[in-house]
Amino acid sequence: MGDKGFVGTRGRVVAAGAVALLLAGCGGGGGDGKAAALDKGQVASVLPDAKAVPGWRNHMKPEAQKPVPDYPPTVCVARTKEQRDTACTPVTSWGVSAFVRKTDATTLNFWTLAYKDEKAADAAYDVLIKWYGGDRVGRNAEKVEIGSPGAEREANRAAVGTMAGPATIAQIRVGTTVLGISTGTTGKVAVPDKEVKAFAAMFAERAQQAQNGEKPSAALPSS
Repeated sequence: MGDKGFVGTRGRVVAAGAVALLLAGCGGGGGDGKAAALDKGQVASVLPDAKAVPGWRNHMKPEAQKPVPDYPPTVCVARTKEQRDTACTPVTSWGVSAFVRKTDATTLNFWTLAYKDEKAADAAYDVLIKWYGGDRVGRNAEKVEIGSPGAEREANRAAVGTMAGPATIAQIRVGTTVLGISTGTTGKVAVPDKEVKAFAAMFAERAQQAQNGEKPSAALPSS
């Protein structure tokens, strides 16, 4: 699958700079916070921007929208109509942001799906992980250790993704949201586990901050 989630639908991207690995001013995005439903503006604020991911060039600015009836969000993919009804129909708002790092031809993509409550998000997570989990990122995928962000999480890496190089996909549920992260490259070097873990913790914390009624501020530090 690699970065097919939304880079695949809006054009391939390639990327620059180094990402620092420690988080600046944010926790691990655990599952102990509030779980408020997010509106479209809040969903857009959850998506990392250029300030949150220093060292990467913002290819697609954070943008959120309401789903259009009969046309599920492009990042909401399920195997059957019944599963789509569970995971995609209840989406209240969704959005994406994307980055590139030219020095090693790497892409970095984030997406958020928001639901009316935790129950709906939990059910959606279970459906979506059947699509995004396991070998979806590429054949012979292996688990990536990303710690414990959110209430549920999974990450996998394959040596060959849709861009012909190493790729990862991570999915996290934080309260009323389901978050996705993907990386891909035309090169040969995978994004390290510790970077994927840092992305996941930062993204989960932003989602939790929004659900706490705060303006998301979690970010990776400048290198």
